[in-house]
Amino acid sequence: MDAHEIAKVLSEMGTLLELQGENAFRCNAYHNAARALEQFTGNFAEWVEQHRLAEIPGIGKTLQEKITTLAKTGRLQEFEELKATIPEGLLQMLRIPGLGPKKVKALFDTLHVDSLDKLKAACEKDQIAKLKGFGVKTQQKILEGLAFIETVGQRYLISEAEEMGQQLVDAFAHFPGVQRLSLCGSLRRRKETVGDLDLLVSSSDPGPLFKAFTEHPKVAKVLAHGETRASVVLHNGLQADLRVVSDEQYPFALHYFTGSKEHNIQMRARAQAHGLKLNEYGLVGANKSVACREEADIFKALGLDDIPPELREGTGEMEAAERHELPKLICTQDLHGVFHCHTDWSDGIDTLEAMVLGAKAMGWQYFGIGDHSPSLKVANGLSPERVQEQWRQIDALNQRLKPFHVFKGTECDILPDGSLDYDDEWLEQFDYVVASVHTHMTQKKEEMTRRILRALEHPRVTMLGHPTGRLLLKRDSYALDLEAVLEAAVRHRTLIEINAHPARLDLDWVHVKKAKQMGARFVINPDAHAVAELKLTRFGVDVARRGWLTAEDVLNTKSLHGLQSAMKKGKGKIWW
Repeated sequence: MDAHEIAKVLSEMGTLLELQGENAFRCNAYHNAARALEQFTGNFAEWVEQHRLAEIPGIGKTLQEKITTLAKTGRLQEFEELKATIPEGLLQMLRIPGLGPKKVKALFDTLHVDSLDKLKAACEKDQIAKLKGFGVKTQQKILEGLAFIETVGQRYLISEAEEMGQQLVDAFAHFPGVQRLSLCGSLRRRKETVGDLDLLVSSSDPGPLFKAFTEHPKVAKVLAHGETRASVVLHNGLQADLRVVSDEQYPFALHYFTGSKEHNIQMRARAQAHGLKLNEYGLVGANKSVACREEADIFKALGLDDIPPELREGTGEMEAAERHELPKLICTQDLHGVFHCHTDWSDGIDTLEAMVLGAKAMGWQYFGIGDHSPSLKVANGLSPERVQEQWRQIDALNQRLKPFHVFKGTECDILPDGSLDYDDEWLEQFDYVVASVHTHMTQKKEEMTRRILRALEHPRVTMLGHPTGRLLLKRDSYALDLEAVLEAAVRHRTLIEINAHPARLDLDWVHVKKAKQMGARFVINPDAHAVAELKLTRFGVDVARRGWLTAEDVLNTKSLHGLQSAMKKGKGKIWW
């Protein structure tokens, strides 16, 4: 196992121990070690061999032994025994927003609820409302959470799917007989969640390839194995399909299996209008076959510009490609820095200096601090006095690291009434303000909308952080008139954040595209809490590309000089 896989095991062990009622200190030791491994950036295999894991903060001698066992054998008896004692359904119940391990354990101990079906039945019988510590509101929230889980199904965050997909690509990229290969489907279109993996390969000798695929160490179960396709379930539950075609068929299959369904339907209709038939095997007519070496050749044959995978959703890309009006989409290399990031001054893991040096190593020109404001005590929010202390450290770093620049920002809480968590005197002194909702997320739609609209009116609010508050596969957005919020953001010249953390990806691409049409401007931020999370910024770029954004639409594409000029001109609002 690698560091990320072991981190998942340790995190699950911590959760299983919580479900058993173990003391918080022991449970947190596993969670902390898991987080430390998630952020580890060294050569993990070397550190295991050199017995250096105990040097990683949060990993003691006992955990070092367990991690080493997992790294070398892929198994840990203690984990397997622990997992066997806990019904699988309890882990599924933890997907319900607001149901933590303590409440799940209480439901199991009192009502013997050990599955989502039993949980739903207990709610419908009004049993949970009568339990101490639950009540009618909690029962209703559980029912809403169950309905939400039914809608998202068995899907995975793009970051999780990409990690597994890349392992398969790495395993077979240089396999004998492989000519070309690619991941297709929703992962290639960069959707925020993925239902399964589609690996496409061109090869004239698929037999050995199928054998190696179905016997891969990550495979838990083989579902199907035919002449052109094999389907498996990986150990993390994700289904992966391998399709093998000839190299002549490859571009057609790549286009077809990338999708989306809506895009493919439109492409087939266009081919028919040209007297041709398009499918996964070719582009043919009554008397001719159109040879295509690359996907771009397919589009060209149908009178279209090459359509990037991110835009293939059947939402106007065909018409734009025909008119030669597809946008030049933003790319990761266009960014020169980010703004909404946390340090150990609030709830981050790494120090201010480590985060700044990490940003500099990314090749950026600047970096913005966005530690929490004081009311968010759970995140160790900064009092005005601590803000001043942090600024002194930032000043010293700026002096030392010229021309690289660190901006003094804050992620300021939008309080329940829409006021901000620092008074105006303090807000005036920040270089920028990220205003975000973190509490009272169950407000009614009208209340939440008024709350955010009031914050947007403030002249010092630069950007609206994670605008809808959603957590992918865990929590839907809070009740909100999003269109009214987007209109207000444009009116008050407040930037809309695309929060790049894979668990958020908020604002979503559909509303990014709509907001752009309304005249909005954007900023892409990783919401990083550790140096390693700075790399998450690219997932925000994916959202921006799916939303048809160009570099001109996004603040981070400005050079340091251009950004500083815009800041001086805007006095809190940065617009261009």
